[in-house]
Amino acid sequence: MTEKPDGLSFLPLGGTGEIGMNFNLYCLTKNGRDTWLAIDCGIGFSGNDTPEAEVLMPDPTFIADRARDLCGLVITHAHEDHLGAVAHLWPYLRCPVYATPFAAAVLRRKLQEAHLNNQVKIHVIRPASRFEVGPFDLQFVSVTHSVAEAQAVALRTPHGLIVHTGDWKLDENPLVGPVTDLETFGKLGDEGVLAMVGDSTNVLKPGKSESEADVRKGLTDLIMGLEGRIAVTCFASNVARVESIAKAAQASGRVVMIVGRSLRNLETAARECGYFQDLPPFLTEQDARDVEDENLLMIITGSQGEPRSALSRIASDTHPNIALGEGDTVIYSSRMIPGNEQAVMAVQDNLSRRGVTVLTDKDAKVHTSGHATSEDIRTLYRIVRPKYSIPTHGEWRHLTAHAALAHEMGSEPILLEDGDILNLSPGEVKVVDTAPTGRLALDGGRLLPMTGGVLAARRKMLFNGIVLASFAVDDEGYVIGEPKISAPGLLESDDPESIRIQEEFADSIDQIPDELRQDDAAFRDAAKTALRRALGRKLQKRPLVDVHLLRV
Repeated sequence: MTEKPDGLSFLPLGGTGEIGMNFNLYCLTKNGRDTWLAIDCGIGFSGNDTPEAEVLMPDPTFIADRARDLCGLVITHAHEDHLGAVAHLWPYLRCPVYATPFAAAVLRRKLQEAHLNNQVKIHVIRPASRFEVGPFDLQFVSVTHSVAEAQAVALRTPHGLIVHTGDWKLDENPLVGPVTDLETFGKLGDEGVLAMVGDSTNVLKPGKSESEADVRKGLTDLIMGLEGRIAVTCFASNVARVESIAKAAQASGRVVMIVGRSLRNLETAARECGYFQDLPPFLTEQDARDVEDENLLMIITGSQGEPRSALSRIASDTHPNIALGEGDTVIYSSRMIPGNEQAVMAVQDNLSRRGVTVLTDKDAKVHTSGHATSEDIRTLYRIVRPKYSIPTHGEWRHLTAHAALAHEMGSEPILLEDGDILNLSPGEVKVVDTAPTGRLALDGGRLLPMTGGVLAARRKMLFNGIVLASFAVDDEGYVIGEPKISAPGLLESDDPESIRIQEEFADSIDQIPDELRQDDAAFRDAAKTALRRALGRKLQKRPLVDVHLLRV
């Protein structure tokens, strides 16, 4: 058998062809042995196409089968779509984690909730540092993003230099954290970059990025002119935005209250890492009654319409401590993630129904993206000059637009999907194999495959309902009493159609052959067929059916 040649390859298992669930792998092969490095491990949120699940994450099976060859997991920044899955998937990976102080602080709280804090070795790496993970020579490069301490990663290998951008933008006045380090990117470009693996999320927006400083001014101007209670919702991990909102509140003579667990965790992590030093501690929701409406500003989780979030519960008037109504204002200092439009609009509609004024970035300068626009991306290509471009982190329309822009800037684009194994060296740079991919849904404390039986049944119940039948039989297999039918979400119990189905089901059971009545499994299968027949075509549905047989 020929030994595998020394080489370098790249494999996205999540986040390429979709928003969220970023999970990328690099493989160095030496002396016939593969060593893998993971960069980011994030969650995604359910959209209209996956109503049966709320939180999604990439299936780690491929790398879990090779966990002994996984030397580490590097986190580029503390957003949920880049580190939110670590606490759920680490038991499959069982490798050390490398993160900046802020990302490490956020991650520790998640691991603590999962009772993994003492098991996971976290190496805290200072921003802009150079460090080694197994055979990988890595360098963090500071970039501006909508979270503190965001980093790009330069991977120096015997086969060439790779620049993995993570999430980034250009902002001359980011307010929290440094500007994107174009000088270091320029030095990497001078070294010679084989490939740049880049963020595509905001590539469709023309022109240069807007600054967080403009948002802070816009929020201040807006809040100064409002009366009543004010609530602002934003991404919980956006330290600069939370600071901007707090500063705007201060300028208006309002105290800040935070509502929602993720925001409380953010404040703790941020203050632990030296942020918010010139801001007094934020109030909690228990303090709501102690502050006059005109003196209060609330920062609330739930900008994406998450059903269990604080803002969703306030909008539906089910929050235990906070109510909003006539004369109050909710400001959305965020964008809608694709797929969340219906959920966000439903919350905004509920707020409006309660008399709340809802303001978004269409009404005032209250948000700017943390991702690079097309002009930002052109600037980075001009500086880095990679031979190859590998667009990631985006839906297909984002990836193709990024590829076109890279081609315009003189790089050769390579379009991948999750599971494509890209050979970077030796020889031709091309897809040489595919790895199994998939999505897992977080269901309570369980991880379930989206294609598995449990969620397939839930999906069927969601759209077609469920019909349950139960009946008792004696030792000989003959029915005792009347079978019972229940069709929650499909039929009312006194519906004539429900009575018809029950009668036809009872008649059909009587016709089941005697030889099937002695074996419970065979009898149950025959009864299911009888139930489907009794349902007929009148409902124009194919509900999930189940039969409970009791032998007495």
